[in-house]
Amino acid sequence: MNPGPLDLVLQQLCCGDADAAERVFREYEPFLRKVVRRHLHPRLRVKFDSADVVQSIWADLLTGFRGARWTFTSAAQLRAFLIKATRNRFLDRVRQSNPALAHEQPLERTAAELLPTAAEPRPSEAVQADDVWEKLLALCPPDHHEVLRLRRQGLSRGEIAARTGLHEGSVRRILRRLARQLAFAGPTADDGDA
Repeated sequence: MNPGPLDLVLQQLCCGDADAAERVFREYEPFLRKVVRRHLHPRLRVKFDSADVVQSIWADLLTGFRGARWTFTSAAQLRAFLIKATRNRFLDRVRQSNPALAHEQPLERTAAELLPTAAEPRPSEAVQADDVWEKLLALCPPDHHEVLRLRRQGLSRGEIAARTGLHEGSVRRILRRLARQLAFAGPTADDGDA
């Protein structure tokens, strides 16, 4: 890093100049991310990354810079301050993540009977889903029923197109048209809302 230009910015920074704080951030952000990455254990990378730590600390430092809470006599002193603040924030994040990391383990090491089961739909939700399915089939020409069945199975538009021989854009139009028709189809007499 070239301390020359930063020495010129220090006076402005110490006076609470937000533009000076932005210039300091741009200058030091890559270096501070390296400081964090050097200590970031691979298991912690799923919890946060170096950018999270640097942005988090910078949000707090910016308030202090705007309030002219600190005075720096040299770029080296500013750099040491930023490194210390970043390391402290990193250690706080590590301490916050340790309890969760102590209890986490890869899914492949978890016995199948200990894994949570998928939530089953409530009976009322199943009835509502069946009702929507029947409405969709009624709104849809018989030629498009296969598209609906495949979509209900969870296939993507591309997969549906490959299985039906339709173009992917046609599949998208069919599904959009049905969604619009369903949205504009008001309650029917057999819905109990009449």
